[in-house]
Amino acid sequence: GKTTLALAIYNLIADCFDRFCFLQNVSEKSNKHGLEHLQKILLSKILGEKHINLASEHEGISMIQQRLQRKKVLLILDDVDKCEQLQALAGSPDWFGPGSRVIITTRDTQLLASHQVKRTYEVKTLNREHALQLLIWKAFKTGHVDQSYEDV
Repeated sequence: GKTTLALAIYNLIADCFDRFCFLQNVSEKSNKHGLEHLQKILLSKILGEKHINLASEHEGISMIQQRLQRKKVLLILDDVDKCEQLQALAGSPDWFGPGSRVIITTRDTQLLASHQVKRTYEVKTLNREHALQLLIWKAFKTGHVDQSYEDV
């Protein structure tokens, strides 16, 4: 639900920003490839450069701060589970230009508090009816179930 909502917001408002980036599965990708890899993806997407070379995570932090501080950026960090991920990808609001927005999805509200996030929104779980409606849309790409699947 959190990722779906974040992606919908991204698709709705991305055009209002100079640059935008949706980093999905931050937790999984940082565990698998490291934060430096995610920093390269972020910089590549936002700067429009194919090959970003970083010697270290610290160089990535410095480059994000320097190269993005004048740009109005939309950055969505999906499924963040560690403070280090936030520090490496969106350390503080002054890393980005005026009007920028950073949206973070996480299950850990303490993580947001420790990063001094100003506004939070808790996504409520869907009731049975709405969950079924979402499943139908995802599975059939329509609001109606084919008769042969109705029992399932």
